[in-house]
Amino acid sequence: MQADGTTSVVLRSVGLTEDRIASCAPLTGGTFNTVSRVTLTDGGDLVVKTPPSATPGTLMGYERDLLVNEATFYTSAAGSAPVPRVLHSELDPAAPTGPYVIMSARPGRPWHELTGSASADALSSTEESRLRKDLGRIVARLHAVTGPAGFGYPSLAVGPLALSWRRAFTAMTDAVLADADTYRARLPRPTAGIRALLAAASPVLDDVARPALVHFDLWQGNLLVDGGPGARTIGGIVDGERMFWGDPVADFVSLALFGNVEEDEDFLAGYADGSGQPVVFDASVRLRLALYRCYLYLIMLVETVPRRVPQEHLDRAWKEVGPQLESALGDVGSALRARD
Repeated sequence: MQADGTTSVVLRSVGLTEDRIASCAPLTGGTFNTVSRVTLTDGGDLVVKTPPSATPGTLMGYERDLLVNEATFYTSAAGSAPVPRVLHSELDPAAPTGPYVIMSARPGRPWHELTGSASADALSSTEESRLRKDLGRIVARLHAVTGPAGFGYPSLAVGPLALSWRRAFTAMTDAVLADADTYRARLPRPTAGIRALLAAASPVLDDVARPALVHFDLWQGNLLVDGGPGARTIGGIVDGERMFWGDPVADFVSLALFGNVEEDEDFLAGYADGSGQPVVFDASVRLRLALYRCYLYLIMLVETVPRRVPQEHLDRAWKEVGPQLESALGDVGSALRARD
């Protein structure tokens, strides 16, 4: 399969003409950027990522210049985690090619493809437990990386990096709630009430003093598992476009999507091993976790509108995510009442 028009332009810009390309195929599973896997005639494998056109009414505020975040994540995580290596990048939207990132391909299959299956290559409970511990060690190493300038998105999509995590996270949540108003997204509570609740809880964010490297999208689809039964390893952590410099606790939300990370004993054991100390789920950590759950679930509900997803997907998102957001908001409220 030949590269599409945009990918061909990007490849030619770095000297990869058609005679050097053996195949090019789209990678599915994402919901934002266009991603292609390119195999070269010399056997090399590349991944090319380009953004969608920034048509008004199709993007959320934080999604501007997401490739800046992605390139930042991979370069910052290099040496700490099995992430792609950035080979070429152009991050200026005004460039003739448009923005792009060309990276090395990581080995393996998405983790979720190997769970809940009766096939011979499905993960055993023993192997899943070992991999969760391995993942904990890797994530702890990621969280040891400190941002160079402040808190927030490197893309500066919702404002400049901030000197405090409270200021950065408030700008992030305000941007998503503004999108909810713009797109008239369906939420379980009015945006004004959500904004007031999050603001009331925001002083707890001052407990975070160091801007750590946070992926914020560590669900199993972005974790690649390599090798055969009995010899699996984590082959890659991909799709770092939603990373930010912030509270490492924020990564625990997607690591236990719709679940409770406190129940993931294997991951937490690995994380304690990798960081040198256990995670203590005190009142501050639990309230911050609730705030980050609110943020992620707000994104998941609001993004369905500019994505123009089919009605059945809208219904499913409301059924699955709506109660999760209401539960997280309830946890924030309960934590605030307990502090009074």
